[in-house]
Amino acid sequence: MIRPLFILGPFACLTVPLAALAARPAAPPAAKAPAKPAASAFDTTLRPFLSRHCDSCHNARVNAAGVDLTAYKTSAALGKDPHVWEHVVQKVRSGEMPPKGTPRPSSDSVKTVTAWIEGVLAQAEQAAGPNPGRVTARRLNRAEYNNTVRDLLGVDFHPADDFPQDDSGYGFDNIGDVLSLSPVLMEKYLNAAEKVARAAFYGPGKIAPVLTKNHPPEQVFKERAKPQLEYDLSGLSLPNAIHGVHRFPAEGDYDVRIVLGGVRPRGSAPVQVAFWVDGKQTQVLTVDPTTRASFSDVEQNFAGHGGSFRVRLPAGDHWMATSILNLYDGLPPSYNGPNPSKTVVAPLAPPELPPNPSPSEIDAFNALKKKLAEMKPTPANQVRVRVMEFAGPYNVAQGPSPESIRKIYTCGHLHGGHNFECARKIVGDFARRAFRRPVAPAEVDRYAKLVTLAQGQGDSFEEGLCLSLQAVLVSPHFLFRIEQDPKITVTPGAYPISQYELASRLSYFLWSSMPDEELTRCAAQGTLRKPEILAAQVRRMLKDPKSRALVENFGGQWLELRKLEAAKPDPVRYPDWDEYLRLSMRHETEEFLAHLLREDGSLLDLLDADYSYLNERLARFYGIPGVKGPEFRKVSLAGTPRGGILTQASVLTVSSYPTRTSPVLRGRWVLENVLNAPPPPPPPGVPTLDETKVGEAASLRKQLEAHRVNPTCASCHSRMDPLGFGLENFDAIGGWRTADGKFPIDASASLPDGRSFRGPGELKKVLKGDRDAFTQCVTEKLLTYGLGRGLERYDRPTVKAIAARVAKQEYRFPALVLEIVNSAPFQMRRGEPAK
Repeated sequence: MIRPLFILGPFACLTVPLAALAARPAAPPAAKAPAKPAASAFDTTLRPFLSRHCDSCHNARVNAAGVDLTAYKTSAALGKDPHVWEHVVQKVRSGEMPPKGTPRPSSDSVKTVTAWIEGVLAQAEQAAGPNPGRVTARRLNRAEYNNTVRDLLGVDFHPADDFPQDDSGYGFDNIGDVLSLSPVLMEKYLNAAEKVARAAFYGPGKIAPVLTKNHPPEQVFKERAKPQLEYDLSGLSLPNAIHGVHRFPAEGDYDVRIVLGGVRPRGSAPVQVAFWVDGKQTQVLTVDPTTRASFSDVEQNFAGHGGSFRVRLPAGDHWMATSILNLYDGLPPSYNGPNPSKTVVAPLAPPELPPNPSPSEIDAFNALKKKLAEMKPTPANQVRVRVMEFAGPYNVAQGPSPESIRKIYTCGHLHGGHNFECARKIVGDFARRAFRRPVAPAEVDRYAKLVTLAQGQGDSFEEGLCLSLQAVLVSPHFLFRIEQDPKITVTPGAYPISQYELASRLSYFLWSSMPDEELTRCAAQGTLRKPEILAAQVRRMLKDPKSRALVENFGGQWLELRKLEAAKPDPVRYPDWDEYLRLSMRHETEEFLAHLLREDGSLLDLLDADYSYLNERLARFYGIPGVKGPEFRKVSLAGTPRGGILTQASVLTVSSYPTRTSPVLRGRWVLENVLNAPPPPPPPGVPTLDETKVGEAASLRKQLEAHRVNPTCASCHSRMDPLGFGLENFDAIGGWRTADGKFPIDASASLPDGRSFRGPGELKKVLKGDRDAFTQCVTEKLLTYGLGRGLERYDRPTVKAIAARVAKQEYRFPALVLEIVNSAPFQMRRGEPAK
């Protein structure tokens, strides 16, 4: 078989598309110029303020932090160093400067001075003219490649998962400047193109069955000496359940084998073992080991017992689980095994008060709970799932899927009777969709001739067509999102991107995938940039299930949820931690974000919502009653310390160490992801915290206060630590606590600007008071992700303007998305002089 690389060369198709050189529409109107600040205010307002509060440290002799503010003699000089004066505004406004122990300026003078400086900087930006920036031609990252071939050809086996890990820049892995193309990746592209094209034409082919085993960590059983007084009847939250996310390479039959361990009193009812797929129970096995005569007259030994069955599963990632149903049901009221240390006492059913209980029922319930609390079972007498195995796939459906056939054969007849014109039609339609723009006749001919070439060597029409599609899939116009500059003969300027380029920006922003036919049709008709059309498309795309990519790829990186996959909390200190809790944590945050996008939610709910999305496992961990079953649903948080992303276990876990909380990590997380004021990296040689004393010889708070005695450390920790202290009631996996080892939690703190708070509730009120800073932070993060480039100084006015308009729309999340899509950086591009 001919490989397309050797025919075309990896970049032989890199030609300027004719449609990309079509006339661009007029640029959006320039923003209204800000009011010009009075230059005389430099001498009457700024200079006296600096002399009184700043010059003693920031002068030519002392030059603290490398800044000499006495060198600036006029208002025009400020505009030449905007980064310096933006830093001044941030330090003064936050209260970090002037430093403690020096006279503090009044709040009115701070407002006057910072507003004047910002006015001068805004005027300088306006004089420089609009600059929407340039986005580097960037390749598809792994998620975008997988989603694009899925939508392009109807194949969904995640070929890009075999590619090297994508680099990240500015917090995201879709930044053009860091998405390089190595020789190894180019070879992966060639192999993937062949696999994708052949899967679309001929189906997945034969896949060798593979055996996958899941073993729960033994430490889980060793550390949980006390039985759970309450548990969900599904058994999914018990330590004897197994959870895991598995990738199934193809739709097919899979053999599932479940092996148990442990013992149970003889005479107990048979154990029922449930199998779950994506939170839905699909199979129940009944396991009864009493048939073996070798067992004790007292105990039933479950070691090696279990069962197997075959189930048909779809391709892709799925949350698989196995649990024991109704663990206590069928046990006698008391049982004394041969070894007194293994005494087991269990109720006939989980203890639960009936509605409107009588005093006697309450007394009986409390007595039962007390008796259970005194039990000391060991791992040996816990019936549990030891192994969950998958083998397969078998009976994989052969041949191409109907969806793939429809996407390929666009010539009007799906089954045979094709000629060269059919090849041109098919290849032309495919290349148009793959390149996300119109294709010139010469481009179509280049690929269509591969069909004739293959047939001349004895291959079939389908083989030739498959080869031509492979060639398209290794073209840089597919692998890269290339935006063409119009011809510029004099000086560079800002130009609107084409309608097709706008469609691609929009689809990869919201879907991490190619534009669909409706979006492409709007671009072809030249109507996509019309405000009402564009708004309707944004609303439609946010409602589409594919917008889940925005939640997972943007939210997963902004909130650092991806770190949950590698989190390994100490099982001795945090015995509640298990795989079910890990998966539930991430799912809560993703469902919460999806709700805000889908239901026109407010950005401020991210800081302090009175609801979240919980299943029974997470609700029990949070101490919220009345939530039954594994399904996630909207749950009120009224009367609890929870609310918003800061109190969700996912965020609290990724901002902690495996063995303890970290006010520093949590404070830094808030500064970076809520207030958009990240601290600088720590200087070299900073001593580490002595963890052996935390919670024993001294509280973590006392340790950090001693750590901040060093002036070098204090400058940054005065900003970070107070924010983290406000969250200290949550342990390292997000559970509520009132003590740090032997010491009560002190969750009070004061910010450098003098604002004080106690606990997470008051901290959230303080952060909501900085709602403008928070809105600008989310805007900057989302704009960075949407553009695929880091933001520069000239992007600041756009960020501020978008945040201000979103505030007038009640801070709605979809409004923020639409404002970004309507912005000049999203719809325009800075040109370069023609060479």
